[in-house]
Parts: sequence; C-alpha cells; structure tokens
Amino acid sequence: MAVAPAARSPLPSAGAWPSPTVAAAVVGKAMIGVVGGRDFGIRRNGDHRYAAGVEIEERVRRVRRWLWIVVVGLFLSGVTAFPLEIEVRWLRRALEPFADQVPALVTWIERVHVGLVETGDRYPFMLYGTDWLAFAHLVLAVAFRGPLRDPVRNVWVVQLGMIACAGIVPLALICGPVRDIPWFWTLVDLSFAVGAFPPLWFAYRHIRRIEAAQGGWRPTRPGAEPAGAESAAAAD
Repeated sequence: MAVAPAARSPLPSAGAWPSPTVAAAVVGKAMIGVVGGRDFGIRRNGDHRYAAGVEIEERVRRVRRWLWIVVVGLFLSGVTAFPLEIEVRWLRRALEPFADQVPALVTWIERVHVGLVETGDRYPFMLYGTDWLAFAHLVLAVAFRGPLRDPVRNVWVVQLGMIACAGIVPLALICGPVRDIPWFWTLVDLSFAVGAFPPLWFAYRHIRRIEAAQGGWRPTRPGAEPAGAESAAAAD
C-alpha cells in the first residue's frame, strides 16, 4: 500500500525568511512606489519642474490681469477723447446742482465747454489735434498686446509705460500753469500717473520673477499646460 507524501507546510522554513534589513528595504521601496515619492520629504525631479512651471504660469496670469487694467484705461481714455464737446456738456449739466459747493470747478467746466464750442464752430481743425491724442491712446493700448502674449520678451513695453507715467508729473506741473490750468485740474491730470503706475509696477515685478525663475522661458498660450508638465508625466 502506497504511503501518501506528507503535506508541505505553506510557511517557508526558518532559513527561507528574509533578513530584517532586506525586508525593510522591500517595504520602503513599496511605500515609495505607492506615494509616488511625494511624502516623507521624497520628491522627484519632475515634481520640482512641474511646481516651478505652475508657479510661473500663475505669475503670468497675474501679469496679464494687471496689464489688462492699463489696457482698458488707455482704451477708454482714447475713445472718450473724440466727443469732447458732448462729454463736457454732460459734465457741466451734472455739476450745475453743486455750483454752490464747488464754484471753482463749475466755473472751470463752463469755461472749457465754451472754449470747445467756439473752437469747433470757428476753428474746427484745432480739434483734429485731440483726434490724434485719442488715436495715440489707442495705439498704446494695442502695444500692450506684446507683453500680454510674452511678458519676458516684451518687458520693455511695461518699462516704457512706467516712464510715461513718471513723465506725466513734470508735464502737468510745468505746462499746466503755462496753459492757465487751475491747480485742482492739475491734480486730475496727475491722477492718471497715480492710477496707471501701480499696475505696471506690479506686472513688472512679476515679469522679473519669471525671468529669474527660468532664464529664457517663454509662457504658453492662455489655458495651456504649465511648463514642466511633460517632464513630470515622463517621470511618472
């Protein structure tokens, strides 16, 4: 009668067990594979590149937001420089109820309106100069298309805008009194520099941070995947 072989134990023999060092190494590699190298201070090079790309793209979005404020301001300044007589007439009517509170301002607006009406009737070609003024504002607004698309390469447009804002100050303070402009309206002229310089400065700072983060980097189109994403995907 044949004797059935003894059943083999499912457990390995004592000599087959791995040493504690080998077991710890295997478990450690498994943990790294599960968490993807993101926990316990472990990061892969692709993650660093992806994080840098995300930060740069966020700064590009901030640059564009600040620059759009300037573009909209230039566009409105240009468009409203065409129908000057109509706009000043509306402003004069709106200020009439406040003639007792701000008499100097109301008197000045009335004088400007009279000057525009008489100039338009007798010397209409003089208003051609304000048409060119309006056109110049629109051209400057279009010029910001460059830094909106590629802030690093076209940073000079932002620098030019800041220089122009700084130039408003001596222009208003010197030419204003020469042209018989009242002091309170000179403050209105200076407000253009005060309003346009901060967004340009904030955009300029972000552009310099982008340039320092990755020299020679060029932003992707709006909505594109951040720089470094492909490297991170390849590392995965």
